Amino acid sequence: MRNNVKNLLGLTALGALALTGCSQAAAPSSPAASARAEAKSGDGSGVSAKPLTSAELGPRLLDLIDLGSDYRVKPETTSKHDDMAVVGCPALEKLGSGPADGSLDFPNQAKVSFTYASKDSDLSEEVYSDTEEKISVRSREIFTAMESCPKYQMVSGNVPIDVTVQKVTTPQRGDEQWGHVLTLTAGGRPSVMKQIAVRSGNVLIVLSGSPALVDAHVDKALAKALKPAA
Repeated sequence: MRNNVKNLLGLTALGALALTGCSQAAAPSSPAASARAEAKSGDGSGVSAKPLTSAELGPRLLDLIDLGSDYRVKPETTSKHDDMAVVGCPALEKLGSGPADGSLDFPNQAKVSFTYASKDSDLSEEVYSDTEEKISVRSREIFTAMESCPKYQMVSGNVPIDVTVQKVTTPQRGDEQWGHVLTLTAGGRPSVMKQIAVRSGNVLIVLSGSPALVDAHVDKALAKALKPAA
């Protein structure tokens, strides 16, 4: 049972929930939101208005030089995870189930995962890019749904996983921020994961993993991921 929970913690909360691949089309943003997005484009306060490619996002990820010798990169897994079903949270159920690998469906992305020394601690980072409107609307849709239910259950195959969600303070960076601590309990054994997500312009960064590791590296991750485009 512990391994099942660890597999979930190897993903971000978004990946574990696997919500976005078949989600409904995002509603168009309001005229005011569109005006704000247009005002920010090209003003030098954020990243480029043009979506960054996956190749351009890669160098924005944390690396071993940033983290130090106590970390190692986790090999990218190609195995498929069981489809997740959400029970007890209407907002999440409405979004539907997504792809088995738990990926967000933004076209441009880069990911990396680390383990800390020999301890049972992980840190994962994902950086995405799309048009500013699309990435803002979709991110807000997902995180608002997550925040609507402090408790619910996920079922992976025949494994029920109780989930509690607690909002936490986030660094005041970028244009939108979300922060959560998720406790996933399977077989009576809880695992705790912290998630910080920040959108700046057309870039979204999601940092998740052991709370202590997220807290230790979030400022560096945000500074590197959200740097202005050259």
